[in-house]
Amino acid sequence: MKPDHQPHSERPAVPHPARLAVGVVGPGRAGAALGAALVRAGHAVVAVSAVSEASVARARAIFPEAVITEPAQVLRHADLVLLTVPDDALPGLVAGLAATGAPVQGRMLAHASGRHGLAVLEPATRLGGLPLALHPVMTFTGRGDDVDRLAGTCFGVTAPDALRPAAEALVIEMGGDPVFISEQNRNLYHAALAGAANHLITLVAQAADLLRTAGVADPARLLGPLLFASLDNALRFGDAGLTGPVARGDAGTVAAHVAALEAAASTSAAGAAGASAAAVAAYVAMARLTAARALAAGILKPGDAERLLDVLGGRP
Repeated sequence: MKPDHQPHSERPAVPHPARLAVGVVGPGRAGAALGAALVRAGHAVVAVSAVSEASVARARAIFPEAVITEPAQVLRHADLVLLTVPDDALPGLVAGLAATGAPVQGRMLAHASGRHGLAVLEPATRLGGLPLALHPVMTFTGRGDDVDRLAGTCFGVTAPDALRPAAEALVIEMGGDPVFISEQNRNLYHAALAGAANHLITLVAQAADLLRTAGVADPARLLGPLLFASLDNALRFGDAGLTGPVARGDAGTVAAHVAALEAAASTSAAGAAGASAAAVAAYVAMARLTAARALAAGILKPGDAERLLDVLGGRP
């Protein structure tokens, strides 16, 4: 099933929701940004639950009129509650609220987890809570401009049919663009995003370390233009945007790359700067995956693919 996504220009007008009293349980980076966006839209953050000193300080600075209280009391004050705690803490939080008789009935309970859909909210839903999964596809830094990052940001949204208009309206009010994800596809959706965004940072940081080992004083000068162009090609053309030695079937160059990485990994100083057995294994794994995709796309000829796999086949 493809995600249900309509650009702003093609989407029918969504009625503006009434002004809501908003509660935030877990005012970390995401919770603070989402709450601030709702305030900008005309809603009011009236109650916040924060545990660490940093979270309490953040809540007081961003939501000065909100009462700082325990989670159950946040629900008593609010029409919409943002449950913006870490993924692993979310099931326990929801179960605890349900088990202790927190007033969930009739309240919208929205989490911002990419991994979870509606199932994690089921204990509260059984008691009359209105479940929403609103995941902003964006990274946050904890700075004051995080709320500005939401402008044009897609949200992975999962909601019961009856609540889809409300979910859509809330996302649009926060400046976002809703993309509906089915419950059964939440983990796959999140794996795709995490693999692309998080592993990209690992690959780029490792490449920068290797360039420093090779004597380049400012790796960003080399990597910046190349990576921006590569990302643009990937987003615009998919596999057809692939370039480089694997796409060309240049087995000799790939073999030289692997040998250089292995040699650098054997030196402890270089190993501390990005060249390690794990780096070799990552290069080999990505080269295999790239070759397989290039072959399937018709970019790489079968004979060239065979020679590449001969170079890569005996390696971990």
